[in-house]
Amino acid sequence: MNNEFENNMNETQFEDMRQQMNTLKNKLNQQEIVNDRIIRRSMKKTVSNITRRYYMIMALGILMIPYGYWVFVKLCGLSMAFWIGTSIFMLICAGATYYNSLNLSDSGMMSHSLVEARRKVARAKKFDSNWLLVGIPALILWLGWLCYEVYLKENQAETDYFFWGGFIVGTILGTFLGLTTHFKTQRQYQEIIDQIEDLTTES
Repeated sequence: MNNEFENNMNETQFEDMRQQMNTLKNKLNQQEIVNDRIIRRSMKKTVSNITRRYYMIMALGILMIPYGYWVFVKLCGLSMAFWIGTSIFMLICAGATYYNSLNLSDSGMMSHSLVEARRKVARAKKFDSNWLLVGIPALILWLGWLCYEVYLKENQAETDYFFWGGFIVGTILGTFLGLTTHFKTQRQYQEIIDQIEDLTTES
């Protein structure tokens, strides 16, 4: 009788433990799902920030074409050739930015395959990094052309004012903002890649 009672107690205790383990397992699974959703939402927000920044760069590149004509040709009297070269440079920058944004254009990218999402983000990060190697030499050539155009102007006082007031300050400020934006974008790309690797490792 005692043995039967003990067996029933053991079975009851075992069943309670099993139910507790199942409850704990379900809670852990639910917590994992919640964490997955939170991380995916964070990644989607970061991708949206990068995409929004790209759209702003594209808009500025296109707006620089009419604005450049007013500043360089009408206001400063520089050559039409310089404005045309500047416009081509702006269009190339806008086009490269648009091309790279296509890697992030899928609105459901962070809701489907994380392996595919990581591949696209890594490709966008690499293109953005490589573009800096192209953009800096091109910018240096453009600045050299600008100096030459300013040097050809007859009014030396106006030339000095333009050079010190616009060229030096504008170049320093533009370089600082450009590099700050570039490294911020690179850091956000790496954050997305790290988060995807964390999720894929856990699963």
